[in-house]
Formats: sequence, structure tokens, C-alpha cells
Amino acid sequence: METPDKTAAEAGAAEPETAGTEPAPATTVATRSWEQASADPTYRAAVVDLLGALAYGELAAFERLAEDAKLAPSLADKAELASMASAEFHHFGKLRERLARIDEDPTAAMEPFAAALDEFHRLTAPSDWLEGLIKAYVGDSIASDFYREVATRLDADTRALVLSVLDDTGHSSFAVEKVRAAIEAEPRVGGRLALWARRLMGEALSQAQRVVADRDALSTMLVGGLADGFDLAEVGKMFSRITEAHTKRMAALGLAA
Repeated sequence: METPDKTAAEAGAAEPETAGTEPAPATTVATRSWEQASADPTYRAAVVDLLGALAYGELAAFERLAEDAKLAPSLADKAELASMASAEFHHFGKLRERLARIDEDPTAAMEPFAAALDEFHRLTAPSDWLEGLIKAYVGDSIASDFYREVATRLDADTRALVLSVLDDTGHSSFAVEKVRAAIEAEPRVGGRLALWARRLMGEALSQAQRVVADRDALSTMLVGGLADGFDLAEVGKMFSRITEAHTKRMAALGLAA
């Protein structure tokens, strides 16, 4: 899963990992190792849920990007999207290995999230090449922002893993370049793509809320039931930061938020 890097098209408007006020610093759990923190069964269950959701998200992203490559207008573009798909599968492999290492069945950890994520991708299937690029750039980045926020509340070992699979592989600059070029060539396409990006934002946030609400341990961690959980006010700030980061990405694409 990728988050955008700074490109020439974004000159003069550097984009931070999350916009606005930074997440509140974590305390107890964030200073512990996995071995120490996982002694709490509720925390362990929350992390297994988190890794399962992230792993299935990476696997689904791999499948989607491989499918979207068929829409590419050139062989070079097809190869670029295939490379993005390969990076997603590599991230999936790291998460699957970690789940196995902590004696959890990766398939069982992913299963609770498959239906919701599959439904998200069904509702946001791109109709053309440009919509596919917007989804890869904007849609995945919204999810990455969410996981980065959660990562501040994880033990040191799990946090390092989550951040490593969210690292940008450099492909976001490809999406920005292609979309901006398309809008410059045909300005009317910008309106359609802006509407599409807004739809992705709404669907992504709704899906995240559904996933968290359905998993007790994960929701407990997020709203303060564990040592480093967000309180409700912080949850609101978190979604404000995610929304602000989305607005900056829209600007990078040359689209209105």
C-alpha cells in the first residue's frame, strides 16, 4: 500500500505524511516490544485484527492493480502498473509472515475483513485507465493515512512493520504525472475525475468505520479502551487530518476537492 511522494507537479506544496495537527504522542504501549505488549490478550487480538485487515487490503490491492493493468493505454504503462501490483504483493508477504511468526493463521486473520474490502472494491471499480490511477493514488493513500494514525498507538515491533508496508515505492509520482497530463490535454475530464475522487473518499471512510465497528478488540483500541487508545475527540481529529491530506492530494492531481 502506497502513500504519495513529492513530485515535480507538486512543487511549492510539499505534502506531509498527514496534514494538519500531528497525532498525539503515544505513551505506554508504544514504548514496549511485541513480547511485552501482547501479554494483554485484548491488545493482542486488536493487533491480529489490524494485521489481518492490512494483509487482506494488500492482497486485494495486488489483484486490483493487476486487473487495472489491462486498461493501460501503452505497454510501458502496463508494466508500471504491474510493478505497483508486485510491490503490494511483497507487502502482503511481510504481513503474512508476521502473522505466522506470532502463531496466528494468516487466512483466519484476514477472513473477517474480506467481505467488506471486496464490497469496497466492487463499489469503486474504475471504468477506465484514469479512474484506476486515481483509485491507486487517492484511495490507497486514504487507507494508508488511517493505518499510519493507528501505528502511533502500537508496540515498537508492530509499528515498524506497519510503517514499512506503508512506505511509498515511488509509484505515486507516476499516477500524478499521468492524471495531470490527461487533464491538461482535455480539461473537461477534470470534473469527472474530481467527482470520482470524492466518491472514493466517502466509500473509503465508510468502509473503515464498518471494519472497526465490527471488531470489538480493534474498536476498543481505537477509542481508548487500551492504554494508548484514541479518545473520541482524538478520533475526530484523526479523520480531520485524513481529510486534509486528501485535499492536498487532490490539489497535486490538479483536481478540486
